[in-house]
Amino acid sequence: MAMPAAAQDVAIVNARVLSMGPAGEISRGTVVIRAGRIVAVGAGIAPPPGVRVIDAAGKVATPGFVAPYTTLGLVEARSVAGTDDRASTSPAISAALDAGDGLNPDSVLIPVARLGGITRSIVVPGYARSGQRELLFAGQAAAVQLGVGGAMLTRRGVAMVLAMGEDGAERGGGSRGAALALLRAALDDVRMFARRRADYDRGAMPPLALSRADLEALVPLVEGRMPLLVTVNRASDISEMLDFACAQGVRLILEGAAEGWRVAPAIAAAKVPVLLTPIENVPASFEMFGATLTNARRLHAAGVTIAFEANGPQRERELRQNAGNAVAEGLPHAAALAAITINPARIFGLGDRIGSLEPGKDGDVVLWDGDPLETTTRPVAIYIRGAAQPMTSRQTELRDRYLPQLRRAQ
Repeated sequence: MAMPAAAQDVAIVNARVLSMGPAGEISRGTVVIRAGRIVAVGAGIAPPPGVRVIDAAGKVATPGFVAPYTTLGLVEARSVAGTDDRASTSPAISAALDAGDGLNPDSVLIPVARLGGITRSIVVPGYARSGQRELLFAGQAAAVQLGVGGAMLTRRGVAMVLAMGEDGAERGGGSRGAALALLRAALDDVRMFARRRADYDRGAMPPLALSRADLEALVPLVEGRMPLLVTVNRASDISEMLDFACAQGVRLILEGAAEGWRVAPAIAAAKVPVLLTPIENVPASFEMFGATLTNARRLHAAGVTIAFEANGPQRERELRQNAGNAVAEGLPHAAALAAITINPARIFGLGDRIGSLEPGKDGDVVLWDGDPLETTTRPVAIYIRGAAQPMTSRQTELRDRYLPQLRRAQ
C-alpha cells in the first residue's frame, strides 16, 4: 500500500513558467509552494528561508494537467468484470450512481497517467452493455486527485452524465425523439418531486418513473447546481441539446461533439463548453460523418471553451499528445495547453483550486525537460498538493527489470 506523500516547502527557480494564470509566461520564473499551496509565482522572487530550492534552469514548469473525462480508479481491466465499476444494471440506480464510490486509489493505471503530467481527473460513470439497461442517465461524475496515498476523491457530483444521439436513442425506445421525450418527462418528475417531497413520502402523488434515489440525485441538476454532461456528436443533436438546455434552464457541457465545428457559433453563443478528442477524424458511426482534425481549432476560433480528452479508457497518458496534435492543426499553443489545464478546471467548478499556477491554489506543478506538448518530452518532477510524486509506474518497473536482461542476451 502506498503511503501518503508529505507536502514539502519548495521553491522552483529559474524555470520557464507557463502559469496559465495572471502571471502568464515567465522566461526565468519562480514558483513557491508552502504547506501544499502555491504562495508566490513570478520573476525575481527570492526563495523564502527554510524551503527546499530546486534549480529548474532549462526546464518548463506547468500546472498539473486535468483529464476531464476518464474512468481512472473505476476500471482496471475492461475484460474482467470484477474490476469494472463504471455502470449499473439496477433499474433503481441510474442518476444516483456516484463515480466517487468504489474508487481504487491503488490502480496501476494511475501512475501511468501521472507520468503523463496528469495530476487531477474527472471520473465519469458509464453504461452497461447494450440490452442490459434502458435508463437514460449514467450517473454522477466525481473529481479526483492522482497523488500517492491520501484521499483520492476531492469532490462529488461535479456533473450528471448522459448520452444522447445514437446511444441515447437505443436506450430511450429506439429513436432520438423518444429519448428526448423521456428526458423531458424525467426532469418534470424531478421538479414535481422537489416541490412535493412530503406528498411523495406519504404516497399522495402519481407514480413516478424514477426511483427516489434517482430523483434525489437529479434535484441539483434542475436547480442549476450541477451541470448536465451530455455526449452528442451529430450537429443536429448538438443543436437540439442546446435548445433543450435553454428551455429547461439546465447548465450544459457537451462531450464528443465530433461535428461541433458545424454549429460552433451557436455553441459559443450559448456559452456551453465542449470536451473533445482532437484527433478524431474518422467516422466511427453515422453521427460522426463530419469528424475532422480541425474541430478544436474551429471551435476555439468561434469562442467556444474547449477541453481535451485522451483516446479512451486506459490511454489517459496520451492527453498531452492530443493537445500537441491540435497545435499541429492550427490551434494556438497556449489554447492547447489551456485545454488540458485551466479550461477543464473551470468547466467543472474547480478553477479556484487547480488548473493554473497562482497564489492560493493547490501546489500541483509538473517540471518538464522540454515543451510538454512534444512526445519526446518527459516530466522530471511532479508535485501534487506540494508533495513530490514517484517517477515510476508498473511499465517503468518492468522496463528496468527486464531491459538489462534483454541487452545481456543480445
